[in-house]
Amino acid sequence: MDTSEVKAFELGGETIAPGTEADIGLPITTMATGYSSQLAVRVLHGAKPGPTVFLSAAIHGDEIVGTAIIQRIANQLSPEKLSGTLMLVPVANIYGFLTHTRYLPDRRDLNRSFPGNANGSLAGQVANVFFSEVVSRASLGIDIHTAAVHRYNLPQIRIAAGDKKLVELAMAFGPPVIIESPLRDGSLRALAARENVQMLLMETGEALRFDRFSMETGVAGIIRVLAHLGMIEADDGLTEVAIPARSNKTQWVRSPRGGVTHRMRKSGDAVKKGDLLAAVAGLFGEEPLEILSPTDGIIIGHATLPVVHQGDALFHIAHVDHPERVGARIEGLADAIYASEPEGFAETLLDEDEVL
Repeated sequence: MDTSEVKAFELGGETIAPGTEADIGLPITTMATGYSSQLAVRVLHGAKPGPTVFLSAAIHGDEIVGTAIIQRIANQLSPEKLSGTLMLVPVANIYGFLTHTRYLPDRRDLNRSFPGNANGSLAGQVANVFFSEVVSRASLGIDIHTAAVHRYNLPQIRIAAGDKKLVELAMAFGPPVIIESPLRDGSLRALAARENVQMLLMETGEALRFDRFSMETGVAGIIRVLAHLGMIEADDGLTEVAIPARSNKTQWVRSPRGGVTHRMRKSGDAVKKGDLLAAVAGLFGEEPLEILSPTDGIIIGHATLPVVHQGDALFHIAHVDHPERVGARIEGLADAIYASEPEGFAETLLDEDEVL
């Protein structure tokens, strides 16, 4: 194996030789116990030259499906056959991960704390280490999120608007839906854009849950992107993967009253304006109100908890052309993935990481 073209990769004071991998703990801060906490990173440094890419999950500590996706990627790839460098961060917010919560102990949102500060809050310290040591070294990052508790997201890729390269990479990923969404101040995506690091944000699944549809879609999509970049010898699948739906406008449908809902539609369903989505009634089933779709589109997220207050977000709909075609494709993907599931496998339900 000739690695003469590739220099060693350095991270956290450690040197990783070409064609090898290493697990590195990046020091973050001292906890209340007096012990130090670390950000765990696995570096796969390829034997051949290529781009540097990072994969990250659990920026919100309860969004753990990305952790499972990264575990699978780690077990599939070998640095000896890799062109470039891949940094894997299965849990960015280790504190929320340990306590099964979205936020950090200082009640801050890590994804609103970038670029962070080495001498700032706990969230600021984590953001500073994560960005300065990992994100800033890469040309591309894929960050994986899920919906909040009691919500579920259809697998989707979100990108900044107007970037042709990001559209190309998102198409290579091949999710059911690609959404051009605005950048939020303090978010990883916003900082990465300012620092010329391209970002794909995957939204999929539900907090504190694994589901096979999300994991299979995430792993397959990441492998296709790495193949498209020439980092691995594999087919990028672009000749076989159906073209994802694209949307630059989404809207929430909220409950018109408090009570108990009975849902007729789920994420991945195509809907037309006026279609019945759910009904909500009082505790005795009195005074039911129908909830109708306000537009044509695809449901990309929905609430899984039937008990609601007036104004609660129940469905998230993306405006797309020919929603019935997209819905048929999504149903086909899910059928293929679940075909081998044992009888009684629980239905997975679908929303996004920020319910407005």
